[in-house]
Amino acid sequence: MTVLAHGIGGATDLPIPLSYALVGAAWALTFSFAVLVLAWREPRLEPGSPGVALPSVVGAVVDSRTVRVAISVVSVAVVVAVVAIGLFGPSDSGRNPVPGVVYIFLWVGVMVASLLAGPVWKLLSPVRAIHRAICLVWRQPTHGLVRYPDSWGQWPAVLGLFSFVWLELAYPEPGSVAAVTTWLVAYLVVNTVGLIVCGPAWAERADPLEVYSSLLGRLSAVGRRDTGALVLRLPLNNLAGTPVRIGGVAVAATLLGSTAFDSFTMFPSWRGLLADAGGNGSEALPTLLNTVGLLGFILVVGGAFRTAARATGGLPAAERNLLPARLAHSLTPIVAGYLVAHYLTFLVEKGQATVLLFADPLGRGWNLAWLADRNVAYILSTHPVALGTIKVLAVVIGHILGVAAAHDTCLRLLPPAHRVTGQLALMLVMVGFTFTGLYLLLEHPFGGEFAT
Repeated sequence: MTVLAHGIGGATDLPIPLSYALVGAAWALTFSFAVLVLAWREPRLEPGSPGVALPSVVGAVVDSRTVRVAISVVSVAVVVAVVAIGLFGPSDSGRNPVPGVVYIFLWVGVMVASLLAGPVWKLLSPVRAIHRAICLVWRQPTHGLVRYPDSWGQWPAVLGLFSFVWLELAYPEPGSVAAVTTWLVAYLVVNTVGLIVCGPAWAERADPLEVYSSLLGRLSAVGRRDTGALVLRLPLNNLAGTPVRIGGVAVAATLLGSTAFDSFTMFPSWRGLLADAGGNGSEALPTLLNTVGLLGFILVVGGAFRTAARATGGLPAAERNLLPARLAHSLTPIVAGYLVAHYLTFLVEKGQATVLLFADPLGRGWNLAWLADRNVAYILSTHPVALGTIKVLAVVIGHILGVAAAHDTCLRLLPPAHRVTGQLALMLVMVGFTFTGLYLLLEHPFGGEFAT
């Protein structure tokens, strides 16, 4: 059985001393905040800025009905094939590509693509394609049977995201072909039913993968004008247009907290505690400990952010209570930074290993496309200087962009007398996130592991 980890090599393989990275990150954040306070005194981010128009042919191709139908057909065919491989392929996760497809390409690859090109899951989603096909065949309204309850916000997506990170980080056998296939089938069924009942609003607010993709897509340089025309604009301008929704803080906290816990699980003290708990051969107590630890990290991240966002004067209590949701988008660059830092090697190198497993996806002795004759090219792990630099820069740049986004929003929301002091608590929390994130990342850069 091959162990598929989020990184190659240990912390000692990285050329950047941890203390240097932590001090440098703290100085970078503090200096950037000082510059913002002195030089950025009026709101500047405009989600509706005209940007630079892309050639009309690009929009014509992207929005072409023929292209979208073709993508939908391919998307459904791929997901059907993946489920079939999960059901009828080898049960040994070292020979079956399904865990790699879900953990690497779906959870990481789609999100990195969203950072580059916008919310691509809206286009690629097999759930949306299945829903459109069902509505066409049964002549049902695509807008759904009932209105999506506003009070639900993004909480169904939070539950979906938590189910995924729990499978990866708390379930006793996260690389189990059966477990991963079950999660994928459950995702397809639940969200298809949700779309039939509530229409596209379900996909936009409750589908965990679409919510995650759309969140990171706000950091892409690709956007649209009110006319629908594709443009390029500053990513922070796109980010400023993130809708304020109930559960937005919980979405970001789930993504950040789970990534932090993923790294924490590699600490010898935690591993030793789990080993002692499972000494009698039972997985119940280790699973419980991992579940509690995962929830703890998520609650700490969410609680710290909510407390810091509300720690300002000059506003009535009701207005302060709304600040966490209005500032939640400022966590998106941090989520993106950790995504790149934590999973880049995983995506590039373990992604290749997953592709090679498609040489014989059903265990019949095939060698499709001669993939079995190829080897993984360890592009990043053999260049530790570049890898270490990318990891630190991704985290630090993500935090600096997060501070900038929060600062601009605070200029719009806080009274003039409290625009600086009202951000201090948030600044301290972000410095804390930076220290903790880099410590976990560089001290034990593997992240969690699962067999495949």
